[in-house]
Amino acid sequence: MAEFKHLVLVEFKPDVDVDQLLKEMKNLVAQLDLVKSFVWGKDMESHEMLRQGFTHAFMMTFISKDDFTAFISHPDHVNFSTTFSAAIVKALLLDFPVVSVKPPVDNPKPEELIDVKPAEVADAKTEEVADVKPPEVVDVKPAAAVVVDIIPAAVVDVQAPVAVAP
Repeated sequence: MAEFKHLVLVEFKPDVDVDQLLKEMKNLVAQLDLVKSFVWGKDMESHEMLRQGFTHAFMMTFISKDDFTAFISHPDHVNFSTTFSAAIVKALLLDFPVVSVKPPVDNPKPEELIDVKPAEVADAKTEEVADVKPPEVVDVKPAAAVVVDIIPAAVVDVQAPVAVAP
């Protein structure tokens, strides 16, 4: 069964406290396990002619259409929808099953890239790295450097990015 998306584009009325409305929306989705994920954003790039007045986008993901149907009929959603509808000039809604062409990739967090804990670096003994030569640095345009030797984990500064050659 395919995931199901609920996409809402809106233009808020000028006097609306959007931050308060967002807080209420976040509380709603946090309380209901039916919502698998919720993302939102404010348009910052589109030309006015292309956005047609819509300023904000909200997207919820559900495991199935049945979960979406249960969500929209849930009393908390019905109550929030009344408040939300009163705050907007116009809205465009699209509800659709997901057709995955290229699934999202989970990018590793920076701390997962190098498996060295700060305590290990701080506890490293000088004699353990006495035979380590400094890395050879090659000048690369524009004024960047590439490390071409592999640096032992004991001397990696986990506070600064490190480029290590394969």
